[in-house]
Amino acid sequence: MPLKHTLTSITAGLLALRGARAGFDNTSKSNVAVYWGQNSYGQGSGNLSQRRLSYYCANNDIDIIPLAFMTTITDNNGLPELNFANQGDQCSTFSGTQLFNCPQLALTAVVSSEDIPLCQTKYNKTILLSIGGATYTEGGFSSADAANAAARMIWSTFGPASSSSTTNTTTFRPFGAAAVDGFDLDFESTVSNMQPFTATLRALMDASTASDGRRRYLTAAPQCPYPDAADNSFLSGPAGDGAGAVAIDAVFVQFYNNYCGLQSFAPNSTAQWNFNFATWDAWARDVAARKGARVFLGVPAKESAAGSGYKAAPDLAPIIAYARTFSSFGGVMMWDASQAYANPGFLGAVKSKLEEAKKEGERAVSEEPETCGGSPGRASGFVA
Repeated sequence: MPLKHTLTSITAGLLALRGARAGFDNTSKSNVAVYWGQNSYGQGSGNLSQRRLSYYCANNDIDIIPLAFMTTITDNNGLPELNFANQGDQCSTFSGTQLFNCPQLALTAVVSSEDIPLCQTKYNKTILLSIGGATYTEGGFSSADAANAAARMIWSTFGPASSSSTTNTTTFRPFGAAAVDGFDLDFESTVSNMQPFTATLRALMDASTASDGRRRYLTAAPQCPYPDAADNSFLSGPAGDGAGAVAIDAVFVQFYNNYCGLQSFAPNSTAQWNFNFATWDAWARDVAARKGARVFLGVPAKESAAGSGYKAAPDLAPIIAYARTFSSFGGVMMWDASQAYANPGFLGAVKSKLEEAKKEGERAVSEEPETCGGSPGRASGFVA
């Protein structure tokens, strides 16, 4: 029978994770985020089927891995539900629930090197749990109180093991004592009371960071049309003017399956009529609650990953170069790991382009003439 993990049984694992450095660098423009969990390339077996998480964590070209997805936040048992496609076969469920128990991903008292802690401590990856996805159908919450309660439950279930003590009963923990580095919000349709849910989750994360010093991240994956119909209440506030917005660290903007996708980019032109990275940069500068929020260029990792918007690596290079001119640019997000690995060379080429652009930017700064005071001039805005 799967075990419930109480605070006493997980203290050692919690201490082992403290101080682990995650891979997302929010001062860099060279981050790569790759979603894992949905096996969207669709191979049920063989080398191109989705493999366990640690296989992808070993790749130095990846910095951030959102686990996709938590498809239900509160089911009829008041618990979340997870879906990891073929890798869900490695999980059982807690007795009497639909909630996964995934020892392959966990930190337990017996095994301290399964996938999530291994990814965080050995491979230096940021591991997020993505909430939503295309099959999410709850539509949010009936009230702000229900949203706040759900946020506390999610934090107790997937946050640091010590957070489980905030409830009066033992807590089911699908990943044992392992804690994710944060959460990603990927809603594809309108949701209710998501602003209070997100605000409470952010407050719990920040309080935990103040206690243990471990940075935690809250991200979102809006579609490129602005404002995003599903996420605007917490990205920009209920009125869209920033009032009431929740502090989001990064947005993985989906520049595909929409008129504003990568296919609308006009090469060799500073004027972009439909490709709207500039609009999202303006959100990061003028509206976002967290100043310094990063905007990622979300791309399909293979032609089969999206209905429209795929660009091969050579064609993606000028789009990356353009996006990188904006101060908010944080890197590239890919959907998804199975597609990227079925497209040989794509992931490495994108990471190389990001690093190449970074070096070019550093050279440009170092070659600037000295100012009258004799110290080197600095480029305005963000320098990665």
